[in-house]
Amino acid sequence: MTTSSTTLAPPAKLPGPNEPCWCGSGNKYKKCHRGDDSQARAPAPASRRVRPGAVSPRRPVPAHIPRPDYAETGRPGPGAKGDPATRVERMRRACRAAAEVLQVTGAAVKPGITTDALDAICHEEYIRRGGYPSTLNYHGFPKSLCTSVNEVILHGIPDSRPLEDGDIVNLDVTIFLDGMHGDCSATFPVGKIDAASEQLLRVTRECMMLGIEAVKPGLPINVIGRAIEAHAKRYGYGVVQSYCGHGIGEIFHLEPQVSHTFDYHATDIIQEGMFFTIEPMLTMGSIRHLDWDDGWTVVTADGKRSAQFEHTIYVTRDGAEILTQV
Repeated sequence: MTTSSTTLAPPAKLPGPNEPCWCGSGNKYKKCHRGDDSQARAPAPASRRVRPGAVSPRRPVPAHIPRPDYAETGRPGPGAKGDPATRVERMRRACRAAAEVLQVTGAAVKPGITTDALDAICHEEYIRRGGYPSTLNYHGFPKSLCTSVNEVILHGIPDSRPLEDGDIVNLDVTIFLDGMHGDCSATFPVGKIDAASEQLLRVTRECMMLGIEAVKPGLPINVIGRAIEAHAKRYGYGVVQSYCGHGIGEIFHLEPQVSHTFDYHATDIIQEGMFFTIEPMLTMGSIRHLDWDDGWTVVTADGKRSAQFEHTIYVTRDGAEILTQV
């Protein structure tokens, strides 16, 4: 799950078309953020293939499962600090568990299954491992899994819609276990998909891996976005800029923010011992997006497909250790 953004929120009073953009890029507003700022929240368009279904009630979590600080209120706090001496090993356990849950839930993807049924499978797998679904009631999110189908970029809410042959669906899994959050996602084909969608999935995963390979202590964090963006552009894909990777650990979302495009402002230095996610979102068309009126679902403005892959990594002396793999 991604809630961070690589840009600041627009101010209440927006600049004129020919004035400098509020984001600090130095470009005129009309050539920078005016188009994005004009996209108000919109209901799910009736003409889109993906339409919202019925959302079932929140699934209960047994009382013995340790919870993050927002589990009841929906408002994240400072998080609880565990033993620093065991922090890395606890993070490894949480991330391995997340990878296992993603593997089991992904194996259930097939035509006819609803995204709500996938949420139920995922929920039970968290509990089987003694973990809490990190997304559940995080800022009020109603489910234990994010399911983003076709043109949904991210934060899709599981519902009663059955998946159809030819769809693609991203499953975004995060578990709170041993006081740490482990976060990963992958986009799965539903039945037989067309060649264009197959390529989108392959290249998106390649972009994630190239971003991970770029991680080295002492380098600016924008080397990750540079590697991802360069590979995506070879295939003509857009890379979503409004959502990014993020630091993670005792708290679900932390600094640093990890842009998936090259951002010359992103000069924070990668340091040994960091935990963060790399989770590029690629689009077949425009990177502009619309928000459904459920407050969560983000879709491509042109209705073309989007895919995402995500790992949580640990920065070592020599590069990056991928934590979210089985």
